Amino acid sequence: MQINFLKSRLAEASEIIYTSKYTVAFTGAGISVESGIPSFRGKNGLWSKYNPVVLELNYFHDNPLESWKVIKEIFYDFFMKVDPNPAHFTLSHLQESGLLQEIITQNIDGLHQHSGSNKVIEFHGTSMQLVCTKCGQKYTQLAHLLENLPPRCEKDNAVLKPDFIFFGEGIPPLAYENSVKAMKQAQTLIIVGTTGEVAPASSLPYIVKQNGGKIIEINTESTSYTDSISDVFLAGKAGEILPEIEKLIIGKM
Repeated sequence: MQINFLKSRLAEASEIIYTSKYTVAFTGAGISVESGIPSFRGKNGLWSKYNPVVLELNYFHDNPLESWKVIKEIFYDFFMKVDPNPAHFTLSHLQESGLLQEIITQNIDGLHQHSGSNKVIEFHGTSMQLVCTKCGQKYTQLAHLLENLPPRCEKDNAVLKPDFIFFGEGIPPLAYENSVKAMKQAQTLIIVGTTGEVAPASSLPYIVKQNGGKIIEINTESTSYTDSISDVFLAGKAGEILPEIEKLIIGKM
C-alpha cells in the first residue's frame, strides 16, 4: 500500500513538472547533506563543533585571522572536496531540458553549478568567491589567496571575506529581487531539503502558493510547508526521489 502510494505521488509530481510552463526549484541544506556537508543547525550541525561567532560581521572585522582559521577549515579545506549528488545532477538535467527555469538555493557550496546548472540564484551568497572588505573587488581564483591568512586584496591589501552573508548582513538585494521575481512567475515550485526555518528565505514559497502555483516538497521529514502549502509531499532523500521523477518525465517525452 505504501509503495503504491509513493508511486502515485511520484507520478503526480512528474506530471505537474512536465506540464508546467515555469518551474522553480528552491533548495536548502538537506540537498547538500546527501553530499556529506553537514547542516549548520541541529544535533550534529557545524555549530555544535564550531563557534558561530566567527561568522558574525563585527567579530570578523575585529578578529580576521581567528575567523579565517575556522572559515578556511569549514568552507575551503572541507567543502572543496565535496561532490554533487544525484539530486543536484537531476535538477541540472531538468534545467538543461527546459523543464526547470530557475534554481534558488540557500546553500553557499556551489554544488549546483558543479553539477552543470547555469541559472542559479544564490540567496545567501557563495563561498566560491571572495570579496574585498574595502574596495569590493571579487576573486574567484582562491587557492593562492588562501595560502596566507587572512587573505588580502591584491589592490589595496584589505582583508577579503567570503562572498556569502555573515550574521549582521542583509540578503544581497539583487538575489532577493530575482528570487521574488522567479517565485511570482512560477507555476510550479519544487522544494528540496529545506524546512522553512530561516527567514527571510522561508517566506519565498508562499509567494508561489498565493499566485495559485503548485508546490512539490521533497524532504526527509514533514516541515512547516507540508501541511500549509505543499500539494505533493515526498518523504525521503532527494538523491533517490528526484531521479525517479526524472525517469517518469523522460517516459512522457
